[in-house]
Amino acid sequence: MHQLGQKKVIALRNNINLINPEVKVNAIDIKLQAKDIIKIFSDCDVIVEAFDLAEMKHMIIETVLSEMPDKIIVSGVGLAGWGNNNSITTSYSGRLIICGDGETEVSDDLPPLAPRVGIVANMQANQVLEILLGRGNY
Repeated sequence: MHQLGQKKVIALRNNINLINPEVKVNAIDIKLQAKDIIKIFSDCDVIVEAFDLAEMKHMIIETVLSEMPDKIIVSGVGLAGWGNNNSITTSYSGRLIICGDGETEVSDDLPPLAPRVGIVANMQANQVLEILLGRGNY
């Protein structure tokens, strides 16, 4: 289980291995920079963006769209706060899929709370399954 002070990347790898020990997880503990994205994600069929910081979201989306023409990226944008479930949608722009309301940014008044974060994360997972199972129009 997650130990206090353990890095997220290691905790996530350990949790995945508890669920299914057959899954190989390559946990990379770095602060991602644009130059790393192509190398790290080159073998991925679909890239899921789940950063908290807007500048990190922008960096990975921009790099994937400009430098990795065969990749689809699924991003979560606009998931801060609570309530207003009907504002959360999925939008498509070429190889970029955005789940969320597209505008509600994290702030002191609107923190990223579990209900909306969970809704968006599950929407992202659903999009990835749709793509990988060949049911989407990508």
